[in-house]
Amino acid sequence: MLKLAVMVSGGGTNLQAILDAMDAGKITNAQIVRVISNSTKAYALERAKRAGIATACITRKQYPEPEQFDQALLALLQESGADLVVLAGCLVVIPQCVVDAFPNRIINIHPALIPSFCGTGYYGLKVHEQALARGVRVTGATVHFVDGGTDTGPIILQKAVEVKQDDTPEVLQRRVMEQAEWVILPQAIHLIANGKVRVEDGRVILMA
Repeated sequence: MLKLAVMVSGGGTNLQAILDAMDAGKITNAQIVRVISNSTKAYALERAKRAGIATACITRKQYPEPEQFDQALLALLQESGADLVVLAGCLVVIPQCVVDAFPNRIINIHPALIPSFCGTGYYGLKVHEQALARGVRVTGATVHFVDGGTDTGPIILQKAVEVKQDDTPEVLQRRVMEQAEWVILPQAIHLIANGKVRVEDGRVILMA
């Protein structure tokens, strides 16, 4: 059974998608052991509590030095016993010490087709604003492993979503979530939990 620690910053819709997929049998051999947020106001924590999942909140403001936060987050993740860390709408930059402790064991969902509209500064609604400003016809979402860069780790899954001419950033954001994010994040967890994913030479190999 793959143990998951899910990190969240806001409403937790991706967390809910994971929970729903587990209930529907679309994710097997996995369980969430901890939901961690960097905000005490994150509604995702309430979703976790309703599902009977242990929660924790950790913020940089609690620690006078950045390194202290980094080590506290690492200790929290290790204490949870998690095999895989899932960034499900998490706005915390993952410290290098955590990346090193969980090599190819941290995954992130990004609301665009990497390498488009990704990297430093591309998060949340900003991604969709830039996609519309550039006039792309297709966008989507990407699940990837986390490495030392920003959105540079090996890509696991991607799903394309149509951009419509009358889209606003908010409308496009919702479509990407519903048609892509909430689909491929659970799929990626299921594949990993069932031994269907390996990384070779910086690329993901999906096994039948």
